[in-house]
Amino acid sequence: MQLAEILAPEGVRVVGSLTSKKRLFQELADLASDICVMAQGDLFDALQDRESLGPTGVGKGVALPHARVNGIDRVKGAFVRLEKPLPFDAVDRQPVDLVFALFAPEDAGVDHLKALALVSRTLRDTTVCTKLRANSDPATLYAILTEGQATQAA
Repeated sequence: MQLAEILAPEGVRVVGSLTSKKRLFQELADLASDICVMAQGDLFDALQDRESLGPTGVGKGVALPHARVNGIDRVKGAFVRLEKPLPFDAVDRQPVDLVFALFAPEDAGVDHLKALALVSRTLRDTTVCTKLRANSDPATLYAILTEGQATQAA
């Protein structure tokens, strides 16, 4: 599985300032609604429901919200870089500024876990995170997220 199979170039956005986790989830759901061909409200509800089970902030400014939803055919992602970090109840209590959301079919099983592991590995790389934080162009952010994998696979 490659990150480019999960994340489309139009699934990347830079957002100035958000006031809450709820507003972030609205932004992610809006971004993903065209990609997933689903109603924004359904994606928002799925993210909120999953987050109520436990925070998805993994530390070092990174959050990986994810949800299973009916009506999509495969795992899809949306990435947001926040210009102003947002409190997120992360494991290290640090605010987040790099957010990669995953949406998986209800029956995705192992594909959902593989995608989550792939995104987690990518965003654990401090070099990748430094590059993401230094850029504001969505096309550049997409390239940064997908380039490391292409070279590893070669």
